[in-house]
Amino acid sequence: MISPYKTTIRLTLALATVALAAGCASSGKPAATLSSGLLEAGNPQVLLLGEVHDNAQGHKLRYELLRQRVEAGWRPAIVMEQFDRENQDLLDKAQKGCLDAQCVIRVAGAARWDWQLYYPVIQLALTYQLPLVAGNLSRADASRVVRDGVASSFDPQSVKDYKLDQPLPAALAAAQQQEIMAGHCNMLPEMMVGGMVNAQVARDIWMARIIRDQRPKDVVLIAGNGHVRKDVGVGYWLQQATPVLTVRSVGFIEGREDAGRYDSIQALAPQTRDDPCKQVKK
Repeated sequence: MISPYKTTIRLTLALATVALAAGCASSGKPAATLSSGLLEAGNPQVLLLGEVHDNAQGHKLRYELLRQRVEAGWRPAIVMEQFDRENQDLLDKAQKGCLDAQCVIRVAGAARWDWQLYYPVIQLALTYQLPLVAGNLSRADASRVVRDGVASSFDPQSVKDYKLDQPLPAALAAAQQQEIMAGHCNMLPEMMVGGMVNAQVARDIWMARIIRDQRPKDVVLIAGNGHVRKDVGVGYWLQQATPVLTVRSVGFIEGREDAGRYDSIQALAPQTRDDPCKQVKK
């Protein structure tokens, strides 16, 4: 049984987080508002919420969308790309023993993320007792996939369910290759591309499998825009195994995206950042 005292502390911390987020949003340029279509849509079995990893506005808007749905009574599990799968035991321990998101991050978080951007979502999960689920392959897992292929990180049943004993669909592999090349300033050595495509696909399939493992509970996925695509990402792989689930994908996008990648798009102001290709081009 959850202690009323502990729940009260979590609620207080959550309110403080909301106030802090509002204060940050009030400085500088005002944040865009959520699309009315996102607010009006019902809750699917699976809601895929994307991100540009360093876009603070996108994180605030995504949190607001999730907060409103949870406060209205929705109780999904939250699968997060930011936690590696082998740390699920640590994440479970943190959810039981931590009073705030900072504690969860300290216990179970990997060093490569800007965790303050994810603090509000983690705090929301603690406050409303929503399960947090580790959704990502570790770097060691990804390295094995690069070396040995997509099937190397999955059990025989998953290999069968997702047809991993066969070549990847040509259109999917081509689209992933294009994204990976663009993401590396079109300067990635050709010999590395195939392995990195396999690693990206393996992450997508793993997230799809983890989402299915939460049934009959509804699920929200917190992940990069590339992962939540319905044409080649997690949304695609979720529909390759039965039963078919009701899935809705939302891209939080700087600029424009091709139609068909997501069910909905939330436009974002571009984050101010240095040219990521500058050092590579040197």
